[in-house]
Amino acid sequence: MFLHPNMRRTLKARLQSLLGRRPCHVQVAALPWRRTADGIEVMLITSRRTRRWVVPKGWPEGDEHFWDAAAREAAEEAGLSGTISDASLGSYFYNKIRTSGEELRCEVKVYPLEVEQVAEKWRERRQRTRRWMPPHEAAQCVKEPELAALIGSFSVDPSQPLEAVA
Repeated sequence: MFLHPNMRRTLKARLQSLLGRRPCHVQVAALPWRRTADGIEVMLITSRRTRRWVVPKGWPEGDEHFWDAAAREAAEEAGLSGTISDASLGSYFYNKIRTSGEELRCEVKVYPLEVEQVAEKWRERRQRTRRWMPPHEAAQCVKEPELAALIGSFSVDPSQPLEAVA
């Protein structure tokens, strides 16, 4: 049976995806946090398309350090700035579905961002909602179980990577 080369590539990509042989694409995320009189709070934002609760995340650009890219994403998506850690809290995996329908397996490396400024106006303010909440509540709001676990255990000591307090 003859398959057009484009169909052959598409079929091969789908089989690799199903068998887990496609490489993961790396994204980065910030976990914005602050101290309050009641303890630690983290900020979640809504995704633009599905309106699910997520953390600010995206793709590193050029030679950008992962933590710098995470801080940039927090500024663009949530209007947040502060001190970003260069130590990752960990990572989680999810399948990103592009508007074309293509599915990409992504590993998202998460970096804590101690928020010092919250802008009233920011790049994506008309496309997203943001909300501060305790880590245990935020963990219940996100869809990805691995991200929920990272957020839920974050209140241990947010100034240290999880590996350091374990």
